[in-house]
Amino acid sequence: MIVRAIAFTQAGQAWEEKLGFPVERGVPVKKWTQEHFASSDALLYIGACGIAVRAIAPYVKDKLSDPAVIVMDEMGRHVIPLLSGHVGGANELALDIAARTGASPVITTATDLRGLPAIDVWAVKNDCAIENPGAIKQVSGALLAGQRIGVAISERTIKPPFPVTLTLRPRTLALGAGCKKGLDESLFEERVREFLDKNGVSLLSVRALATIDLKQNEAAFLRFCEKYRLPLLTYSAEELKALPGVFAHSDFVERTVGVGNVCERAAAMAGGRLLIGKTVSEGLTLALAGEMDG
Repeated sequence: MIVRAIAFTQAGQAWEEKLGFPVERGVPVKKWTQEHFASSDALLYIGACGIAVRAIAPYVKDKLSDPAVIVMDEMGRHVIPLLSGHVGGANELALDIAARTGASPVITTATDLRGLPAIDVWAVKNDCAIENPGAIKQVSGALLAGQRIGVAISERTIKPPFPVTLTLRPRTLALGAGCKKGLDESLFEERVREFLDKNGVSLLSVRALATIDLKQNEAAFLRFCEKYRLPLLTYSAEELKALPGVFAHSDFVERTVGVGNVCERAAAMAGGRLLIGKTVSEGLTLALAGEMDG
């Protein structure tokens, strides 16, 4: 977790030792926020709450993409999660900071105050993507009112079973890919979406893109991974060949890259059980591996 901290005063910076991570000082707060808001998992402001709020205001988007934002006063009396208390982990980090410094945590989210489970926290801890974050408020409201809530957890593109359904996508699948050099970036994304749609699988359940190491700099793969925040996992021809199992084979591919199949073997290396075998489309091949319900 990338945590960055800034203190507005010398007294605030003195908490660095107990916090266990660097605390910057002497940097303009707005400039510091601009530099670090998008690239950090959490931001800690040690000083006045109002200054922190004004600094982050231009960059706040939504609870799924915003970093955790926490404020602690320079005397270390109170620590307050301001932003992304659940999904971003601000509540949990505030409690950790409180334990390190002796500050009193000020938690304001309703489910935490009532001792009720927060569905978005559960999703994060169980590595599930939230497909329709707009439903979180309604589901949490129903939970607070003591009503039944509707949650669907599946990799498959199913019809929501309840009038208001929070849909969670377990990240359990690895997408294997092979392609000709210089594959068009938009074409790759389009074909991936078609491949997943045809097989009734949500893109949100893909946790990694896997391929041979010769393709580690393929622009289409890198752009796709950047857009969907996926790691690109690469394996050598020797590693792929050594994987036990029955896979599709191409003599041409073996002469070209040293192994008779890339997409299926790479998917299985990254995800385990092969679920959907080699699919060929306009200069690229795709396969899917992992664990899936049903």
